[in-house]
Amino acid sequence: MSVADVVLITGASRGIGAATARLAAERGYDVCVNYRRDASAAEAVVADIARTGRRAIAVRADVAIEADVVRLFETVDRHLGPLHALVNNAGILEQQTRVDRIDAARISRVFATNVTGAFVCAREAVQRMSTARGGAGGAIVNVSSRAAQLGAPGEYVDYAASKAALDALTIGLAREVGAEGIRVNGVRPGIIHTEIHASGGDPGRVDRLGPTLPMQRGGDAIEVARAILWLLSDEASYSTGTFIDVAGGR
Repeated sequence: MSVADVVLITGASRGIGAATARLAAERGYDVCVNYRRDASAAEAVVADIARTGRRAIAVRADVAIEADVVRLFETVDRHLGPLHALVNNAGILEQQTRVDRIDAARISRVFATNVTGAFVCAREAVQRMSTARGGAGGAIVNVSSRAAQLGAPGEYVDYAASKAALDALTIGLAREVGAEGIRVNGVRPGIIHTEIHASGGDPGRVDRLGPTLPMQRGGDAIEVARAILWLLSDEASYSTGTFIDVAGGR
């Protein structure tokens, strides 16, 4: 087996993360499939990757817990080798509601995963990739959302705000480490067929809203994965601090 670049994808047991993990393997990466709860789904992704001839490991870690993140990256170091790429994909949302019904505990839960988790993962990645620290450089892609710009009124403004914070991380970190061989970019999916909508209490959301979009359909996870893999690749070698909206014109 040839030596491959190593990518760590958080929240990779399902949805966009799983599609990205499988596509990364097809493109020649060795993959760390991070998951929080669903071990069987994560192992299924690993099995799919193994069939491509690439190496893969599934690592349980909650990115909202700093010690879990540190252990996650150390596990990649031991089992896959030097990290070349990070996809900050793990994200949560809660039941659709208005801001006047949201309590502080809910905001803390959403931000702990979507913002704090992404920051800590980015920190660990930079410590390994930065040429100023002896690394070989690399790429980070943060999976944001069109909600960051649209606000998600009446649904989950807290989730939208967390993704807006992720966009700020993308821009600021890109400028901070651009001279250290690290590119940082974001992908903003729109209405995509994944299980996250059920988490928000609206499992039929994509079918309901898809026909109202300019492209008249919801997107598929693989369509987001292709944008992520392009930003990780050398084809995007002069792109940093920027975003690709994968939202069907929304």
